[in-house]
Amino acid sequence: MEELKELFLQRKRKLEDLKAEGFPPYPNTFRLSHSVEEIHRLYADKKEEEFKGLEERFSVAGRLMRLNNFGKAAFGHIQDRTGRIQGYFRRDQMTAKSFQVFSRLDIGDIVGVRGRLFRTRTGELTVMVEEAELLAKSLRPLPEKWHGLTDLETRYRQRYVDLIVNPHCREVFIIRSRTVEFLRRFLTQRGFLEVETPMMQPIPGGATARPFKTHHHTLDMDLYLRVAPELYLKRLVVGGLERVFEINRSFRNEGISTQHNPEFTMLEFYQAYATHRDLMGLTEVMISSLVQEIKGQMSLEYQGTRIDFQPPWKRLTIREGLVAYGELKDTDLEDPEKLLAYGRNLGLELKGNEPQGRIWVDLFEKLAEPHLLQPTFITEYPIEDSPLARKNDQRPGFVDRFELYIFGREIANAFSELNDPQDQKSRFLEQARAKGQGDEETGLVDEDYVRALEYGMPPAAGEGIGIDRLVMLLTDSPSIRDVILFPQMRPEKD
Repeated sequence: MEELKELFLQRKRKLEDLKAEGFPPYPNTFRLSHSVEEIHRLYADKKEEEFKGLEERFSVAGRLMRLNNFGKAAFGHIQDRTGRIQGYFRRDQMTAKSFQVFSRLDIGDIVGVRGRLFRTRTGELTVMVEEAELLAKSLRPLPEKWHGLTDLETRYRQRYVDLIVNPHCREVFIIRSRTVEFLRRFLTQRGFLEVETPMMQPIPGGATARPFKTHHHTLDMDLYLRVAPELYLKRLVVGGLERVFEINRSFRNEGISTQHNPEFTMLEFYQAYATHRDLMGLTEVMISSLVQEIKGQMSLEYQGTRIDFQPPWKRLTIREGLVAYGELKDTDLEDPEKLLAYGRNLGLELKGNEPQGRIWVDLFEKLAEPHLLQPTFITEYPIEDSPLARKNDQRPGFVDRFELYIFGREIANAFSELNDPQDQKSRFLEQARAKGQGDEETGLVDEDYVRALEYGMPPAAGEGIGIDRLVMLLTDSPSIRDVILFPQMRPEKD
């Protein structure tokens, strides 16, 4: 710590010296002629002889990432948003003013340089610096080593440093941006309208989750950060916006892990006159096309496992999954006592009054999910676990719903929508009853949403896709924190 403090003070003295010599400490007058990528693209194939007759001067700016100083000359790498280029700083080629600036540069400083292009003896495209300007002093030195368990937490806390020194980190967030752009384009090309719905809601509906709670003083009312945008998006379907989507931030006051962050991003979309099976086909095309777009093929490597996204994907019912991956017979699934004993033996915290369908889902998460490495649609969910989904016409104890699993993780959740207002009201009341018995993740009765359904909602299907987890797959990232720029962290210790 003492060494870092001394380096900080040394750099601060350099900045003070420049100010004393009349140099503005943080100017904003330097203008670029090219990005680094543009220079490489335009001149990468040119030979040294071609540069000798080139009179053009190039102005580039970025962070000084490497500096090998040989006294009267130095080589340094300048990094902008598009890449790196080498600069050659030689005293007899630079203005006196620029050399004054150069003599006080440190790795990490943001600089602007101007000069002509040439190739070194090793063939590297380089700017012969004639003018240099300090644009922002880096008072804190960049880390020399950026790896290991200790530094992992620092990377999340100081993402700005991670982005500077770690090219893979920058690539992850470029892929994230490309992913969101692709999903938006995919849906708009199919007639979906992008919308925005409230993030603060009087009733936290649309998912079974514990919400964050706040208070609006002027209105003197409690509000909740949304756990999902579902009920507002379906209100829009009632209003005649038959295909809508939102790329949304949602919030759940729950645990933090490699797969969960309290603030996360979802794509949620709704299509009138469609069923959950229609959305299966749409999802296969959307995600497989996304993988092709980002990876250049229909497969990718994730944490040592090759995952194949070529449609069609596997389909499995919850019942089939429990029989296939658990030590359960088909008849055992209808025996409440056996289910309860089996679940408790697996370590599930069961009170004994849970609906059978909820136990099924808990067992499935424990037994089957870890085996679902390749893209797999899980269907035929029990009604107790799906308060907003449409009952199956032939089996009213189940709903028309699927979840998509990849590498043992839920990536998407979709169902044919419940549009019967009376059925919806009764399910809300059942949720409210469960809340009265201590289930903190069940919802309240949203009377306005029931009223919207009473105006008539067309038959429809809707889906939510976790963008963070999708980007984890595309970037081979083991933790959700790797794909969120500023993940939630505990306070720093002094």
